[in-house]
Amino acid sequence: MSLQIESLLIHGGVDGDVTTGAVNVPVFQTSTFKQDGLGKTRGGWEYARSGNPTRDAVEKLIADLEHAKYGLAFATGLAAINTVLSLFKSGDKLVVSDNIYGGTFRILDNVFNNFGITYKIVNTSNPKEVEDAIDENVKAVYIETPANPLLTITDIKAVSDIAHKHGLLSIVDNTFLTPYLQRPITLGADIVIHSGTKYLGGHSDTLSGFVVVNDKELADRLYYLQNAIGGVLAPWDSFLVIRGIKTLGVRMDRHIENAKKLAKWLSESGYVDKIYFPGLESDSGYEIQKKQADGPGAMISFVLKEKYDYRKFFESLKLITLAESLGGVESLVCHPATMTHAAIPADVRKQVGIVDELIRFSVGLENVNDLIEDLKQAIENSIKE
Repeated sequence: MSLQIESLLIHGGVDGDVTTGAVNVPVFQTSTFKQDGLGKTRGGWEYARSGNPTRDAVEKLIADLEHAKYGLAFATGLAAINTVLSLFKSGDKLVVSDNIYGGTFRILDNVFNNFGITYKIVNTSNPKEVEDAIDENVKAVYIETPANPLLTITDIKAVSDIAHKHGLLSIVDNTFLTPYLQRPITLGADIVIHSGTKYLGGHSDTLSGFVVVNDKELADRLYYLQNAIGGVLAPWDSFLVIRGIKTLGVRMDRHIENAKKLAKWLSESGYVDKIYFPGLESDSGYEIQKKQADGPGAMISFVLKEKYDYRKFFESLKLITLAESLGGVESLVCHPATMTHAAIPADVRKQVGIVDELIRFSVGLENVNDLIEDLKQAIENSIKE
């Protein structure tokens, strides 16, 4: 039977264990598998880097959730990104969103650039800029939507259509929304990337990354690279992500409920100069976000008014945690300019709006009134002397 997303989260992929009847997929904590003779494997399993039943289960699950055919699991989100970028060769160029995760920029600028794979940064929320950036060397368009950290919205279908018109790959980082809210494959994307460390795992206790595709030839190329490079997801971490995904729906519903209330409070508080949240009707990406996703997610970025010292703000927080990462049950704030996006040169950051005063807020599952109270006291205690 065809299942809705809430049921797929729990029963998608490999549903339990047929051998024992266990309702959870077992953790196959083994590095190798016994063979019954030369070329005679049991179920195709031979060596855990090449394949493991627990990893296979989470790979099937993420593919099901994205309405795709093939999923691949990696040790981290960056291991997933590294593998996707390894599809390209010297002389190739990518068009990328102008505010992307700092780790993505770093691996493009400081690693793949050394191999002759270059990039051009554009405002992908403007399809014309994407079109104008394409030349004979461009092989892919790489977007985040909502983008990290300014929550810029890109029209996935429009950009994918442009990419395909020119024979390019369309790559979408779907970390901020997850397949519970947005499924880029159904909008024309060729490759979808996730940092499963974030909302998919959901509890700040494991690292993981995923790549999802529909095309078999592309899937075969990515599997070859996954096995050759070796940055695969371990069995125990695969189990933890499966467990996390089971509650993704109820967690995301609460994340969004809190985020909408907090965004409204911040926008009316008089404390901020700018607020970035695609769930606000005043946000420039609101209509496109509403069209292509089932919710705005739970990330908010904002800039405090000049009379407040953002350093004192971070020091004054009592409930909300200053930390890297996002998407866990606990609320986290970070300072993109010195944390997640420090790898991006200061002039590039300021040009796109990642100013020193920008604060990124991953809204957790705490009582929303407690979160508002903590923000209020921290802001009021951060007035410049």
